[in-house]
Order: sequence, then structure tokens, then C-alpha cells
Amino acid sequence: MPELWCIIDIIKWAESYFKNKNFENPRAEIEWLLRSLLGYSRLELYLKFEEPLSKSQLKVLRDWVKRRINKEPLQYITKSCDFYGREFFITQDVLIPRPETERLVDIALEKIKDIKKPVILDIGTGSGCIGLTLAIERPDSIISAVDNCQLAIKIAEINKSKFLLSNINFSKIDILNEYPSGPYDLIVSNPPYISKKEMSQIMADVKNFEPKNALTDQSDGLTFYRYFSKISKSILKSGSYIITEVGRGKHPHAVKSIFDSLQYLNVELIKDYNGDNRILIAKV
Repeated sequence: MPELWCIIDIIKWAESYFKNKNFENPRAEIEWLLRSLLGYSRLELYLKFEEPLSKSQLKVLRDWVKRRINKEPLQYITKSCDFYGREFFITQDVLIPRPETERLVDIALEKIKDIKKPVILDIGTGSGCIGLTLAIERPDSIISAVDNCQLAIKIAEINKSKFLLSNINFSKIDILNEYPSGPYDLIVSNPPYISKKEMSQIMADVKNFEPKNALTDQSDGLTFYRYFSKISKSILKSGSYIITEVGRGKHPHAVKSIFDSLQYLNVELIKDYNGDNRILIAKV
């Protein structure tokens, strides 16, 4: 890369470079990096296309491009991720929030729409994206968010400070060995659901960079759901819901069978916007 280039020169160079490296959307790659580096919207990039980058900016960009070529996710490179229309701070200590998890939030908000001051438990909060979004969308809610990773709690606390929230609290808890007593109006969770066998088959950018303890239970991918099905009835108020994200393929129906076997009510699989079963809801 030359010493000093304008935005449009960098876009053209990087688009060709990423294309030669077999990236599916090469222009989108460099747009993401430039937007994060410069703090611009996509429109601003092109309105200011003749603006040159400084040597220090080019140095950062070179490093970012090298990391991306090694398939490191863009979100980890720039330490930011969009979720539910807001930007969250993330590192490799937490999962990257995904669109199907936004669907979980939509369903959760629907289930608590008629409850005043809903009390909510967010299990495996990671970056805090689910709990914090619910806290923002329902400022009257009282939310407890837990994770067994202290580094994840630190990330979530940073995001809490960013959004200036006081109705959510984060704590380190190993949910498989202890849990808050409740009672709750809602439990939400995106637990580790990739089986140990499937871990070898997932995409390299996920397997090599995202935290393994947030991806897999090192078993059959059902450990957390079995546990949730055992504890939820004792900590949820009667008529309340647990809402969880589930995996792909046969996994959603395996999770549904677990809750059906314990006589949960209205157990239902809900499709994401791609038409895949990705969310389970169960009523106590």
C-alpha cells in the first residue's frame, strides 16, 4: 500500500485485494474497516472520497487488513458490533452478537409487553447485548445478567456504562452449579449449543477466534437446555416464559423434546428471518 492514499484509492485497492483472497463481499470488507477507523457512515465515506488518510491511520489500516486476511472477524478487529440498531463494544472474550439473537429480543419484548416492571434473568450474557437491549427498550424492567466468565462481565459493564443504564446488574455465576432465586417474569439465554463433534466442522473465523466456552458445552450441545428445563419452573413466576436461542439442523427439535418431556406449556420453535428454527419459547 503506498505511503498516502485517499479514501477512494484505498477502497479500490482493497476491493481488488480482498477479491483476490476470495472474500465474498470485498468492498464491504474495506468499507467496514474504514468506517470504524474514521468514524464515518457509509455515505460519508463516499462524500469524502478524496480525503487522504494520515500515516498513522494507514498504519492501523494495514494491520487490520492483515488480520482480516487471516479470517479474524471484523467485529473483533474493530472492537465493535451493531446489535438492535446500537453499537456494542466487544473483544474475543465474548461472542459476536448475531441477527437471530435480535429475533430473541423481539420475542422477549412481545412476551413482557403487558407486564409492569418485569423482572428478567439473562443467562450467559456475554457482551450484555440481550440484557442491555431489554433494559433500554423497557426502562421500567429490573434485569439480572449472569455469566461464568469475569472478562465477559467486564465487557458487559463497559457497555452498560456506555448506555448509562441503572436497571441492569451483572454478576459472575456458574449457572450449572448455582442460580439466582427469582422469581422472574422472564428468562432469556443464548447458551453454548454447538456439540463437541460439530465444533470441528464450523467456520474457521468462528472456531479460531470466538470463545469456545461460549460456543460449545463440550458434549452433545444440550447440557444447558436440560439444566434450564430443571430450574426454570422453580424460579419463574407462574405463566411466565423462558426464551432461548437454539442451533441448526436437528438441534431445535431435540431442545423442544426436553421441555416437552417436563410438561412445559406452549413449547414452540420460532423461525428467524431466514426461515430457520432458531428460538425456543416455553411457558411454566
